[in-house]
Amino acid sequence: MYLLGIDIGSSFIKLSLVDASTQKKIATVQYPDTENAIVSKQTGWAEQSPNQWWDQVKQGALKLHTAALKENPKYNSFDIAAIGIAYQMHGLVMVDKNQNILRDSIIWCDSRAVEYGKKAFDAIGHEKALSHLLNSPGNFTAAKLAWVKENEPELFQQIDKMMLPGDFIAMKLTGEITTTVAALSEGIFWDFKNKEISKSVLDYFGFDASIFPKIQEVFSNHGNLQLSVANTLQLKAGIPVTYKAGDQPNNALSLNVLQPGEVAATAGTSGVIYGVGDTLSYDKASRVNSFAHVNHTTSNNRIGMLLCINGTGILNSWVKKMVGVNCDYHQMNLAAASIAAGSEGLKIFPFGNGAERIFNNKILGAQFSGINLNKHTAAHIFNAAQEGIAFAFRYGLDIMRENNLQPNIIRAGYANLFLSKVFSNAFVNATGVAVALYHADGSVGAALGAGIGAGIYKDAAAAFSDFKCIEIIEPMHAKIYDDLYLEWKDQLEKQLLH
Repeated sequence: MYLLGIDIGSSFIKLSLVDASTQKKIATVQYPDTENAIVSKQTGWAEQSPNQWWDQVKQGALKLHTAALKENPKYNSFDIAAIGIAYQMHGLVMVDKNQNILRDSIIWCDSRAVEYGKKAFDAIGHEKALSHLLNSPGNFTAAKLAWVKENEPELFQQIDKMMLPGDFIAMKLTGEITTTVAALSEGIFWDFKNKEISKSVLDYFGFDASIFPKIQEVFSNHGNLQLSVANTLQLKAGIPVTYKAGDQPNNALSLNVLQPGEVAATAGTSGVIYGVGDTLSYDKASRVNSFAHVNHTTSNNRIGMLLCINGTGILNSWVKKMVGVNCDYHQMNLAAASIAAGSEGLKIFPFGNGAERIFNNKILGAQFSGINLNKHTAAHIFNAAQEGIAFAFRYGLDIMRENNLQPNIIRAGYANLFLSKVFSNAFVNATGVAVALYHADGSVGAALGAGIGAGIYKDAAAAFSDFKCIEIIEPMHAKIYDDLYLEWKDQLEKQLLH
């Protein structure tokens, strides 16, 4: 028996097949081969087509079957028993009564709705918004929907249901539209104190509650695979979608981070530190955000405190395209490792991917400082970029420490920037926190989540009974990196003042 995990990223769609009995990945693929574009019609905008995601899921599923057959000639796709979905958080998807898409999705890094969120925060009242929503409305899905209401009123009137990206993919698979408290909380629609969709948000923005889908648990049956879709995907009709979660809560699940005090990190397109607590806590300045975790229930608080830095891996990708034209990431990492810590004075600030929450939604732009045209090489740039990303994590972690998150170890998947010794060492030494690396991945986590939701595993502990750490990286040069970080931070704060 197999489990299928689908991860709807902004760069790629990733699919993994997991053997339910061993919890081991059988095959994984991503589609397309090159990164998806983000459409930016105006400065600060970021959109993608939900129908493109769906087309790529279909292509990716066929590619996955081919990969699985190479691993096991006896593989039969009809043995897949359940489907789980992870997705890029905070995106806005809207459909009419016939489930037709009304416009491209306004995705997570789009900045157009910042002012809508600020006005809502003031109107609702800061204390009330934070104590009930655990966040400012900020630049999240509710504020994006408000932008549509004001700027595209005819389209807004056609909305039958609004949803997040994972809800859309589940709809295409099953024909049913559901949501979860976790999804509503990440959109800043959920009132944690009253345990309902926020009347304050609905009243302020003028949203009708009918546009929200039916609310279910994250681990539950969100619909069964339609026959026509099953035929296209070469799957058995009727298999259930039993798990849906935003990418960061799902990445935490994939690292078995479910209980209070446990902390996960990811360093993909964006960078995230995600810690789990059991109280309705929040940052008073809303620089880090609190959402319902995948195992949150109305009777058992599990709140994920999320630090998100938009500009992390996307900087590394940009550097590769612009400077490392003839390099792959492994070659970049080797070149970076040839440069001493501090990059001989070159500093890079990675904040070039939209409004950054840690700076109260300011748009700083990525910046280079201290370039010596007679000294610095491509390798220096590779090194300084990864150090700058690690220092951005330290800056954000210090905000989380102000909010009583004090990790002594952080779990991370052995992937993306954590494949680099330069980044990993800069991260642990700048933060002063050890990192435990695992073979974990979002699409595998979604597959295991499907197994939990389908009852194939009696609980989450059973789904991770064979989960093993592959390496622990301890801080070894914390004083050197702390000094480098303080220099970096000093220049950053001068930029913030101006």
